[in-house]
Amino acid sequence: MSDASKESNPLENIEQWEDFVETATYPEPEHKKREDYRNYDDPARDCVREFYRLNHKHQTFDFVMKKREEFLGERRERKELTIIESIELLNTLVDDSDPDIDLPQIQHLLQTSESIRARGCDDWFVLVGLIHDLGKLLCVFGEQQWAVVGDTFPVGCQFSDKIVYPEFFADNPDSQDPRYNTKLGIYEEGCGLRNVYMSWGHDEYMYQRVKDYLPDPGLYMIRYHSFYAWHREGEYEYLLDDHDRAMLPWVKRFNPFDLYTKSPKEPVWSELRPYYEDLIAKYLPPTLKW
Repeated sequence: MSDASKESNPLENIEQWEDFVETATYPEPEHKKREDYRNYDDPARDCVREFYRLNHKHQTFDFVMKKREEFLGERRERKELTIIESIELLNTLVDDSDPDIDLPQIQHLLQTSESIRARGCDDWFVLVGLIHDLGKLLCVFGEQQWAVVGDTFPVGCQFSDKIVYPEFFADNPDSQDPRYNTKLGIYEEGCGLRNVYMSWGHDEYMYQRVKDYLPDPGLYMIRYHSFYAWHREGEYEYLLDDHDRAMLPWVKRFNPFDLYTKSPKEPVWSELRPYYEDLIAKYLPPTLKW
């Protein structure tokens, strides 16, 4: 972890953050109410349901192991990009799993980070808002969206019925595999999320790129922000350890900024870029290996 990320211990303020989560109000775009977000019963875009059908069918334990070896293994030749280059490259992507909005990803990143900055949060938190979805570059590198974006969930154990569109897991081979279709599957109770394999996607991929540079709460935000069955529905308690429980308020703290700041109003990247160049340089190396 960089010296800059050690300047303050964010856990010293965890009780204050928990109070903030309970009482804070978040920006609500005039065109849309909070309860209208994540509407999977009647998504705004037709592609969403088909996306999750493919995602739930193909995200097996073996598939996740294959992708981890392919993209996290030491033998892979990696492309080096600055964060700014990565952000601008991601601007070509629209997320097919998102039922709320179809803006390019750079706008979602800026809306998230700028909302966090407007609340006066620590600068590492602002940086998390900016980079949390950069792992979606996997799509730009040729991966199918169902293997990159969308809600994440543990593999290697029983699928929760609180995951979006749970009926599609009927076509997942792991649902019929006695190694994986029990409550604990391959895991032990209380093993901790760090020992649990999640469905493959941008969260884990981005976490692995920055895990040596940011405070632990920020890393949890990046790694588990799409794990809605945990941080929103309260599922998989039996897999958690005490550290996961301590980090949960931070993931919940991040979620409203990630979700409720989606708006057609576009921040102006050319005006914001100098601020973010300085912020990136404070915490991250000049380039990341993708």
